[in-house]
Amino acid sequence: MTFPKPDIAYIPCTPKIVEAILKLAKINSQDILYDLGSGDGRILITAAKQYGTRGVGIDIDPQRIKEAREQALENCVDKHLEFYQQDLFISNISDATVIFIYLLPHLNLKLRPQLWKQLKPGTRIISRDFDMGDWQPLQQLNFTVEEEGEEEQVTLYYWEIIS
Repeated sequence: MTFPKPDIAYIPCTPKIVEAILKLAKINSQDILYDLGSGDGRILITAAKQYGTRGVGIDIDPQRIKEAREQALENCVDKHLEFYQQDLFISNISDATVIFIYLLPHLNLKLRPQLWKQLKPGTRIISRDFDMGDWQPLQQLNFTVEEEGEEEQVTLYYWEIIS
């Protein structure tokens, strides 16, 4: 199966951003966290290490999937996590209790119907930096991260699927 090139560049989240994502999502050991566009798996790996969360990473880039699997193994959380090279727009995400996305606005909008169709009521969704158009978030968190002398503004959006 051939995959299209990624729509966006890989931009990893710093540990402070990962911590804020997991806190806003109210992650716990009962959750199944899906990271759509999971990159090197750092969010899932942190959730598994700190909370015992199970997780699934989906990314279109085979190199990122390879890195994520290696990192999960190195961090001894590989039994909690699965990583798939897939197109997230045709993936089955129905067993997720939490979804994380860091996609561009047009991709969030493209994903929105799939979220509503597949996810159960109560499923939490976190997006970094980009909203979902007219779907108003229940919470929005704005903060600044300083990394190597550079400041970065970060916005996290939080929604829940309701029936």
